[in-house]
Amino acid sequence: MEFIYPSFLWALLALALPIIIHLFYFRRFKKVEFTNVRFLKEIKEETASRSKLKNLLVLLSRLLAIAFLVFAFAQPFLSDGQNIKKGDSAISVFVDNSFSMNALSSDTPLLDIAKEKARQVVNAYSESDQYQILTHDFEGRHQRLVSKEDALGLIDEIQITPEVKTLDKVINRQMQVMDLGEENKVSYVLSDFQKSISGVTMLPDTSYELNLVPIQSVQEANISIDSAWFDSPVPMPNQNNKLVVEITNHSDEASEGVRLSMNQDGEEKPVGSFNIAARSTIVDTVNVSFIKTGYQDAILKVSDYPVQFDDEYYLTFYAKENIKVLSINNGGQNRYLTAVFNGLNNFELTNQAINKLQFDRLPEYDLIVLNDLTSISSGLSSELQSYVMDGGNTLVFPSANADKENYNSFLGSLAVDRLEGWTQEQREVSRVNTDEFIFSDVFLSNNKNNLKLPITQGNYALTNYQSRGQEKLLSYRDGKVYLAKYAKGRGNVYLSAAPLATDYNDIAINAEVFVPMLYKMALASGLRQEIAYTIGSDEVVSVEYSGRSDDIVYKIDGPSEFIPAQTNTGNTTFLSMNDQIKKAGFYSVKLDQEEKSRLAFNYDRIESDLGYFNSDQLEAQFEGLNLNILDTQLDADIGASVSEKDKGIPLWRWCIILTLIFLAIEQLLLRFWT
Repeated sequence: MEFIYPSFLWALLALALPIIIHLFYFRRFKKVEFTNVRFLKEIKEETASRSKLKNLLVLLSRLLAIAFLVFAFAQPFLSDGQNIKKGDSAISVFVDNSFSMNALSSDTPLLDIAKEKARQVVNAYSESDQYQILTHDFEGRHQRLVSKEDALGLIDEIQITPEVKTLDKVINRQMQVMDLGEENKVSYVLSDFQKSISGVTMLPDTSYELNLVPIQSVQEANISIDSAWFDSPVPMPNQNNKLVVEITNHSDEASEGVRLSMNQDGEEKPVGSFNIAARSTIVDTVNVSFIKTGYQDAILKVSDYPVQFDDEYYLTFYAKENIKVLSINNGGQNRYLTAVFNGLNNFELTNQAINKLQFDRLPEYDLIVLNDLTSISSGLSSELQSYVMDGGNTLVFPSANADKENYNSFLGSLAVDRLEGWTQEQREVSRVNTDEFIFSDVFLSNNKNNLKLPITQGNYALTNYQSRGQEKLLSYRDGKVYLAKYAKGRGNVYLSAAPLATDYNDIAINAEVFVPMLYKMALASGLRQEIAYTIGSDEVVSVEYSGRSDDIVYKIDGPSEFIPAQTNTGNTTFLSMNDQIKKAGFYSVKLDQEEKSRLAFNYDRIESDLGYFNSDQLEAQFEGLNLNILDTQLDADIGASVSEKDKGIPLWRWCIILTLIFLAIEQLLLRFWT
């Protein structure tokens, strides 16, 4: 037997008090005058003997009552071989409040069971201990140690959250807070231990005691919409825009007849039904059509029960009324270029002479074509560099008599390849890179060999520095580049080795290559907004900067309203959400009550896979740590297990009971033994 507070054993010196009282009180004799003691001699001897026995029993009862009272304060226990916690402790209790804890066990949500077990853990410790209550939210009020009463209050306030933190982040956060507490540091993790968030990449300090409390239900089947994206970078009105949808079956059984629908402009339309094999993902295409321009909201929905947080996917996109293209010309305009865009709906071409440019209006265009310019001024070079880095697209056709030094200075500012020697000879383009967006899905596979590709009468050789990131779109027979793409910043630079003039290049009259090339270059604007974001992961979004003042303040309006932190860079403003978005849905970015952008946020799909770690797998995950797995029945009280683990088998209650018993014996002896 051991004692938690052995210093209280000094109080056993109080056992001397009843002994002293016994020696100096019960041993005193009184002289009683009696006329004739001869008749009482036998009675007197018998009474003295009984009185002596009574006094000894009273003394023994008092000694035992005091001794067991002292033992109760010293808190004796029987050790079971584990490390016993002596003194005060810092206890951290993590309650998993993610979406998966909405699952039911005997009609009771797992979160309610976890909260009740958290209360039992806290109640198993003393009032003098300190506590941390932690959830996936990582709130500021959870980053400190509090009293027992405050800890129980924090447990009552826990609600389901879309926030999800991996298990190693949770444990490390517990360790950080407990470093500020008592000598004994004990952490508890009450969770369903989903495999998707319970993997451990960095183990905490082994000096801490880690207790895992699995709270799991029968694994449910689950279907989730994981992602969606448009096949074309810019959806266009009055067209069938292909929306690609990714759906996953997370269960071990095949799912048949899974219905997919889409809510667009408040009207829900069935899309189709699917059969999805066990543990597999399908990708399908939905045709999205619309008439009006501007921001469009849509919600993809899948029929699934009981796990529903990942059954909806919110997306929003901007449909431009016109795609704007600017052709900067040295003299007259190229009539073939003008004809191409006159024949394309929703495209607007502007021709401007280089000496009449308005630099401040360049960001308005989705594509800028440099049409056979002989030289590029430093002002235009600087503006085009900013334009490309902020998401614009620039297509460069150098003039046959271009100032190479001037051009190479411009190309160098964009960090793309440079022009080398001019060769005036006929060459034929023979290769098309159909893996790249510009020419992907443009030609039928069985017609590629019959394509009429450009022929040039003169061209520049281009350098091919590896650091420039050249991507060949069209190549000559000898492998030399005819048209190259360079991704720079958020935009793209397209560089042709030949001029656009028909004297040197017939691409302008080759509609089957020229038309789709210009069309998709204009659509590939890097300024486009993402159609959907993930709560907790995408914390920074970008919008076009109004350029009015650094003092402008954007506001986020939707299921929640707040003012985000903002940073202005060039023509872009970056807005930081800072964990203020908690609910999936549509959010407006407003400036002076005017909607400047629209965002769609979805819940993180990391918990869609409901596979759990069992006790053996958890032990393997945390091998080498000071680990206990309290794998009890969901309806069992784990308070006794916690007390026995940390305090051994406690005996202080028995000491209190024995103290009361011996006090009662003393009173019975004094009252009824005459």
